[in-house]
Amino acid sequence: MNLLKKLFAPVDMTFGRPWEKILLFTVPMLLGNIAQQLYNTVDSVVVGKYVGDNALAAVGSAGPILNLLIVLFVGISMGASIVVSQYFGAKDREALSHSIGNCIVLTIIASVMVMAAGVIVARPLLVFLKTPESILDWCTSYLHTIFIGSVGVAFYNILSGVLRGLGDSVSALVYLVIASVLNIVLDLVFVVNFHMGVQGVALATVIAQAISAVLCGWKLYRMKNLFDLKKEYICWNKKYAMNIIRLGLPSGITQAIMSMSMIVVQSLTNSFGEQFIAANVIVMRVDGFAMLPNFSFGTAMTTFAGQNVGAGAYDRVSKGAKQGTVLAVGVSAVITGLILIFGRGLMGIFTNTPELVDLSMQMMQILAVGYIAMAVLQSLSGVMRGAGDTMTPMWISILQTVIIRVPLAYGMCYFTRTPELPNGRQECIFISLLIAWLIGTAVTGIAYARGKWRKRAL
Repeated sequence: MNLLKKLFAPVDMTFGRPWEKILLFTVPMLLGNIAQQLYNTVDSVVVGKYVGDNALAAVGSAGPILNLLIVLFVGISMGASIVVSQYFGAKDREALSHSIGNCIVLTIIASVMVMAAGVIVARPLLVFLKTPESILDWCTSYLHTIFIGSVGVAFYNILSGVLRGLGDSVSALVYLVIASVLNIVLDLVFVVNFHMGVQGVALATVIAQAISAVLCGWKLYRMKNLFDLKKEYICWNKKYAMNIIRLGLPSGITQAIMSMSMIVVQSLTNSFGEQFIAANVIVMRVDGFAMLPNFSFGTAMTTFAGQNVGAGAYDRVSKGAKQGTVLAVGVSAVITGLILIFGRGLMGIFTNTPELVDLSMQMMQILAVGYIAMAVLQSLSGVMRGAGDTMTPMWISILQTVIIRVPLAYGMCYFTRTPELPNGRQECIFISLLIAWLIGTAVTGIAYARGKWRKRAL
């Protein structure tokens, strides 16, 4: 019983061996991220197998727009994680209570805004992106359902960010596993039994995330030994709300920039037709799993850096940055190797079309080395964010996605046009992404070495 209690307790990362604390925090979070990735993956598998390749393309085409409109959640979640980790490291109960209360207030505001905007702009954006007529209605239905139920998505993302800031990655794992199992069951019920198509998988995701949000809220309510969750704290406080927004906004902008670049590139992807759209969906689903170790270590480094910066232990932050990055690179190399070995079988889960599997595997091989580079980028960016420097990763993201990736994708496709390939070579879309990742990693390493992040603590 004591072991179980200890497992679910917040982790103080200001003492002990850095690599051990980082690894213990990362493992359950990695498993949780795998569970979360199952949401979209199961959606794609179910619609690809039971509805068809066009339905699979519809779910994938909706993804960039969905990501663009939930950037508010991403920003508040990151801001919450940084603020909470620093005040937790400083052992400041009053500031911690106000910060968590204002996270809840900001979540309510953000979810209402996203719900309203998403329903209004979803179809016009899809039309603007030249989404094929054959999948337009399915894309719209999927997005409308997700946006109407966005309050659950908002509260899960932001409350789990608070839990991560407190050093609790195990609770989020358990809640996500519960939600993932529920999501799989509901996917099959709504699509196979009720024949609801893409709207059915969207509804399953909304319900599952709402359940995980309720569980996160229940967990926080029970952590009265660390902070107070009373009504006087769950109200707008300019100081704490602006801290969350100031630290989270650059991360939200980063996500928005990435989503906008994906939308712009999606328009190029759409020009290659439904089969390449479907292949892109498959690659991005497998890509989601390949990136999970990188994102997990990046988030762990944010919490580690935040708590230790709050405690004033900067030498420990630097030591942890080196050890955490080495761990991230090692894990990413293993995962990438497994995907290259077993990738064809993985991609066969999504479709029964052999040509689609071959095309998807070809694109995945192009990206492989980039995943290892991104382990370095995510780890060092996580350290800078945790220290309070969220602007530097944002500018690097702008360089990587806007200045490099988008022009490169269009330029390479343009210059490889032939009479047989009027839109250019489709693999240029993935080659441009690989080049952008490699340059972004190099610039991140230089920015971290310069050390300006040391001066950004609250």
